Amino acid sequence: MKKKYRVCKNYEFSSIIQKRKFIKTSAFVFYYQPKKEEHARVGISVGKKLGNAVERNKVKRQVRSMIDALYTFDEWYDTILIVRPVYQKQTYQHCLGELESSKRKLDEKRQGKEKK
Repeated sequence: MKKKYRVCKNYEFSSIIQKRKFIKTSAFVFYYQPKKEEHARVGISVGKKLGNAVERNKVKRQVRSMIDALYTFDEWYDTILIVRPVYQKQTYQHCLGELESSKRKLDEKRQGKEKK
C-alpha cells in the first residue's frame, strides 16, 4: 500500500472516528467517511493489547497485504481500520473474508443511497 493511500495524521484519524459511522466484525472495526481527496485512503490502528511492537507491526503488515488484495483505492470512502485482539486467534483467510464482506457492505450502502 503506497503512502499516498494511507491516513497518517492524528487529526485525520480523529475526524473520521468522530463521524461515528462504523461497521463491526469480530476482528475489525471500520470507521468510514466520504473521501476528501481524489483517491480513497486507509488508516490502520493496532492497540497494545495485541502484543509488543514486533507483533503489532506484523499485524499491520498482514492487514496492509489484505488491503492491497481487496482495495482499488477508487472507493467512495476513507477508512480507519481498528484491529481487535481476536484477530490473532483467527486465521489469515478468515480475517481476509471478514475484510472483504465489510468492504462489500460499505459498497452496498453507497449503492443504496444512489437508488434513493
